[in-house]
Amino acid sequence: MDSILFLVIIAFLVAIEMAIPFLAKRNTVFGVYIPDEFVRDEKLAFFKKMYSLLILIIGLIAIGLYLLLGVRDNPLLGQAMQFSIIFISLALYFFFHAKTLQRKKTMKWGENLKQVKVTDFSVRSLDEMLPWYLYLLPIAVSLGVIGYTLMNYSMLPEQIPTHWGPSGKPDAFTEKNLFSSISLPVILLVLQFMFIGINESTRRSGIKLSATRTEASRIRQLTLRKYSSWFMFFVNVLVTMLFSFLQLQMIHPNITDGVVLMAIPIVFILIILICSVIFAVKVGRAGEKIDNEYGDGISDLDEDQYWIGGMIYFNKNDPSIFVEKRFGIGWTINFANPLGYILMFVPIVIILLISWFG
Repeated sequence: MDSILFLVIIAFLVAIEMAIPFLAKRNTVFGVYIPDEFVRDEKLAFFKKMYSLLILIIGLIAIGLYLLLGVRDNPLLGQAMQFSIIFISLALYFFFHAKTLQRKKTMKWGENLKQVKVTDFSVRSLDEMLPWYLYLLPIAVSLGVIGYTLMNYSMLPEQIPTHWGPSGKPDAFTEKNLFSSISLPVILLVLQFMFIGINESTRRSGIKLSATRTEASRIRQLTLRKYSSWFMFFVNVLVTMLFSFLQLQMIHPNITDGVVLMAIPIVFILIILICSVIFAVKVGRAGEKIDNEYGDGISDLDEDQYWIGGMIYFNKNDPSIFVEKRFGIGWTINFANPLGYILMFVPIVIILLISWFG
């Protein structure tokens, strides 16, 4: 079962990495802004195809090593292989980012174009992001699980599980006390409040429209906001279900048999992967059927100077905490906004402290 899960994750990583150059915004190629009239440049198309081909080759090599060299007998080595694919794809991204940036400078794209910014205040009324109060439902479940755990404290084992392996069985424990008994649902609460913060910060972020493809960019922005909100809420619900089940299983060990216990985390991962693919395709294809609307002599704001390596956004003049990624599908932090650090890193620190002292 672990072998199948590993192969599925590898296949997913390879497939999504191969597709990213073709799902990202049309006028951002490997994190570099390209004026619309040059996005069909043959060199840029070649860069995208080469990136995807190299990722495919790396993925096939990884699967071959896994099947032929007995990597499946060493879980740590298998996980290292997954991270290696991510790091290699990142290295390839930076290589093609540099090539794309060089191509843009060599061809002097955009030097004679007037940069235009478009603002449409009516687009906010079309926003379909989920309201924050829906996120209170998973929080209510977590609070209920905490209360139920404290009511049945005497039924808990003397060794409290703190980590679960791929099979769904605990593989790390700590001594029983009031804090350790509820540490898992408390961690879940921290995650749930982080989800609320991300959803609200994303809702208040600026909706950036293209001056050259206004309608297409409006559709993409609204689609991104809608589906990222739904995806995040769905992940929130799934994580709540998984953590709650693990907590209840600790109180009632016979709540399910070994097969179901092993299948639950695998099904959880598969559902997340499938939803990630649907989200990426929905957003990546949004607005692409609309023809170009640009006029001669104009382009969108370049903003390359605010993107370090095409990935890290640092713009003190932008009040948004989150902005759309230039490479990939989804959001990234505006690292010039201190609230982003608080929202993302404070919960991580709290979770680490709970895990350490729990």
